[in-house]
Amino acid sequence: MKTFSGHPLDPLSADEIKQAAAACRAYADQNAIGSLRFNVISLQEPPKKQLVEYLKTAAAAAAAAGAEAPPPPPSPLPRRAFVILQLPGLCGVVEAEVDLQAGVPEPSASAVLSWTTVAGVSALASPDDCLEAEALCKADPRVRQLLQERWGGGYGITDLDSLCCDPWSIHASPVDERAIQCFLYVKTSPEDNAYAHPLDMTPVVGLDSGRVLRIDLPYKAGPGGGPAIEWNRENNNYHTALQTELRTDMKPLNITQPQGPSFSVQGNHISWQNWSFILGFNYREGVVLHDVRYKYGGVARPVMHRVSLVEMAVPYADPREPYVRKCAFDVGDYGLGYCTFPLTLGCDCLGHIHYFDATLANSKGEPVTIPKAICMHEEDTGLLYKHVDYRTGHAESRRGRRLVVSHVATVVNYEYAFYWYLYMDGAIGLDIKLTGELSTNMPSPGEDPTAPDYGTLVGPGVNAQHHQHMFCARLDPAVGDEDGGRGVVVKELDVETLPWDGLTNPYGNGFRTVETALTSVHGAQRCIAPERGRVWKFVNPQLLNPVSRQPVAYKLVPVAHPPLAALPGSLIGRKGHFATKQLWVTPHNDKQNWPAGDYVFGAKECTGLAVWTREDAPLAGADPVVWYSFGVTHVVRPEDFPIMPVEVCGFTLKPAGFFPRNPCLDLPYDRNAASVDNHGSADGATAANGHGNGNGNGSCCNGA
Repeated sequence: MKTFSGHPLDPLSADEIKQAAAACRAYADQNAIGSLRFNVISLQEPPKKQLVEYLKTAAAAAAAAGAEAPPPPPSPLPRRAFVILQLPGLCGVVEAEVDLQAGVPEPSASAVLSWTTVAGVSALASPDDCLEAEALCKADPRVRQLLQERWGGGYGITDLDSLCCDPWSIHASPVDERAIQCFLYVKTSPEDNAYAHPLDMTPVVGLDSGRVLRIDLPYKAGPGGGPAIEWNRENNNYHTALQTELRTDMKPLNITQPQGPSFSVQGNHISWQNWSFILGFNYREGVVLHDVRYKYGGVARPVMHRVSLVEMAVPYADPREPYVRKCAFDVGDYGLGYCTFPLTLGCDCLGHIHYFDATLANSKGEPVTIPKAICMHEEDTGLLYKHVDYRTGHAESRRGRRLVVSHVATVVNYEYAFYWYLYMDGAIGLDIKLTGELSTNMPSPGEDPTAPDYGTLVGPGVNAQHHQHMFCARLDPAVGDEDGGRGVVVKELDVETLPWDGLTNPYGNGFRTVETALTSVHGAQRCIAPERGRVWKFVNPQLLNPVSRQPVAYKLVPVAHPPLAALPGSLIGRKGHFATKQLWVTPHNDKQNWPAGDYVFGAKECTGLAVWTREDAPLAGADPVVWYSFGVTHVVRPEDFPIMPVEVCGFTLKPAGFFPRNPCLDLPYDRNAASVDNHGSADGATAANGHGNGNGNGSCCNGA
């Protein structure tokens, strides 16, 4: 039998998706189950213990061959698909595991290794679900009647293509079935910005019954009765075709690499500037970085076993109906991979770009390929280091670069652009750039239409409510441990000011660092403390830094931000439990991947971290997994409309004794000959302490 020739972490191919779907249909036919609706067909990653052994073997083979990434050996690991199915009449889902045998022409029911019913949960809202919800909303006679009559005859929709029904998951759902609430907007032309024209109707669409279950009307004015409800007819557009004036003074800014990029790609294995990793992508997390290694001193040591963005919650500030139900968990409710759209060369991605396509499944079990879903390129980051020996005028400076791996998820109105960074000095970063459209609404009854209580006016009668974006990253550190980080210890480091002391601190300037090992699950539930310079270290006690004589480590550098604003005990506080602390640490468990729970859509409680952390389990030798929560509190500005300039949040992982010294000293001198002095000087030299530019000959980098 032909064996799988790729890497065991490669995402499923189109053929494998077809194979998994066919096996499930064969199983259903054999057991008289009936029609199937596919919610998910994705790679079932191998158990970590098996995967670590494979990665160790592959790393040893690469080292022996003296290559960054020789072709991986035929995988000894089983290749399997994880499938979530919806069945007619089932209040819940079916989880199936399918054996993918390479070269099998006709999959059979025997390939289905497990078929498990999970009762009382709801599958996420797939792209097909969202499109169907909008179609059902537009087709509903009551919705059509209200759109014509609620406005006193002043609107009278005849072309339903102008109606936009934003499909939102329902927080605190008022109905008993799997459902979507639709926030309504109208376009005055095909290119018009619908969010400038919110309507005050919220139909709730039942996905199981295929009909509109109820329509929430905040103003309580029904057909044929009550005052006409005014909606904003003033346009506010960002579409290029609708702009009346464009700037004329912008000149080209080109990013060129005449010799090509510095990275190499073999399948999903990427090497760049001593870094190497496996690129993954799935329906829920989007981009995943596996087996992230840095080569120093001829040895490619593992830094992170696996890193990804695993959840986010977006609670809104307005406590009134229907907006109390407005809190999307975009990763668990929709899936970042499912929400990914193709990127455009020269716009979304600038420079010498390597694209990766992504292949997912639709509700029929058919493969759907997203072209150019992931963008990879290099960026200049400015000075990496510089010093001038002022006594001799000798200068040394180098410019830094970073490798950027990005994808953009459009989750209804918002865009989330995810940028994973690898830096030359061994740092890893994640920036999330929030942009897109504000989810607007009409002011609520009793609210001052010129000064909304819980938002900002961005147009006449157009309120944009304040809200939060709370993210959670899953970090599985290795820090030089070829066993996948089993022995890693997570420590908290604070800066502590010393008390006045006539002997030890007579001038009051003394401070020191204090490290505390987080040895149990309860003790590892931590909050940021910017006033203490708090960071968290991932320490490998088995390896000592030859210079500091301390264990090698990486540190997580958090960014200050407000905590979850919802009250403890609130539904948001319970369901979004991950956002109530910034740091959580749990023992590794192959089944624990989603901090808000496996099934978030329509859930009323957290079945993830809230459950996993009930017991105060020890962390010593437990292969710790770190869950880092961070985010943005978005107090809306008028400048955020009609399209929002990016708001950025993220974090950085930095080496903290992982290397014996600056790992970038081997960077060659590279003065960019394409740079031009705009002042017209022939050599760019200007006087500085009697020298041309610090070294007397106009050369900035080679210390001549």
